[in-house]
Amino acid sequence: MLSYEELFQMLDELVVSMPQELYSRLNGGVNLQPGFKMHPVAQNNDFYVLGEYHAGGWLGRYINIYYGSFSRVHGHMQPEQQREELEKVLKHELLHHLEALAGECELEKKDADKIRDYLQRKMGKNLSH
Repeated sequence: MLSYEELFQMLDELVVSMPQELYSRLNGGVNLQPGFKMHPVAQNNDFYVLGEYHAGGWLGRYINIYYGSFSRVHGHMQPEQQREELEKVLKHELLHHLEALAGECELEKKDADKIRDYLQRKMGKNLSH
């Protein structure tokens, strides 16, 4: 499992490696939070929030990545695999940012579908649109 500092360094390298235009109007930047975050619909403490995009409010636009959540979900992987997963999370949250700037919400719909699928598996119910 990577330490907080190692994951922070990895995240920093990923942020720097991507086109800086992606971060336009992301005034709060990309932050690595030390704790974990459970999704509100989690049934058995098994649905972690790895990252979140925040738009608006007095803090502006920013991305939080949760070290504790990431470690619990991907901590068993080799460092290079963890880097790949971290890159996926960062790109996912950046896509939320870009869609928000463009007035789109396709990724939000896909995320809602994943939540619905999770609840269907856990509750054994059909939660159609």
